[in-house]
Amino acid sequence: MSVFEIIMLICFGSAWPFSIYKSYTSRSNGGKSFPFLVIVLAGYGAGFLHKFLNDPDPVIFLYATNATMVLVDMALYVRNRRICRLAPVTLEG
Repeated sequence: MSVFEIIMLICFGSAWPFSIYKSYTSRSNGGKSFPFLVIVLAGYGAGFLHKFLNDPDPVIFLYATNATMVLVDMALYVRNRRICRLAPVTLEG
């Protein structure tokens, strides 16, 4: 178990609750990229699989937690895209 791996996962993981909150409350996807979320999820998945198959230790919990938060943000992205598509378009001026 590497203390640096733990610090990295905690630092990256601490950003996801803020991103989830913004996605939930803004009901829009401004500044978000679904392909980016997929790439991040793939990275966490690879880390999880490595820990599971080659180096099992408690750090696997951090990979799973971060991946879960990315999945929540992805679900909110899909929800927000649907909300924006259904919102009436208004012309001002």
